[in-house]
Amino acid sequence: MSIEQKDIAKVATLARLAISTEEIDDTTDRINKVLNLVDQLQAADTDSIAPMAHPLDAVQRLRADSVTETNNRDGFQAIAPATEDGLYLVPKVID
Repeated sequence: MSIEQKDIAKVATLARLAISTEEIDDTTDRINKVLNLVDQLQAADTDSIAPMAHPLDAVQRLRADSVTETNNRDGFQAIAPATEDGLYLVPKVID
């Protein structure tokens, strides 16, 4: 795949960019180099390669799933302005 100078000029016009003829030439060359690189990468055979989440086969250490704090709900609700049946009462916000 390649891109032409008229395509760069059209995109510049649509983007409201002022671009000179020299810049169009340079931009066209650079974009074509990138597109050639993409074509090379797409040509690589990756059918027998398994996808991986991380290049290193590192395993995350997990902490024990245990309670580390005590339940302080009764203490917090004791200082709350209004509670009922273990719930906090708040003013109505939506009519």
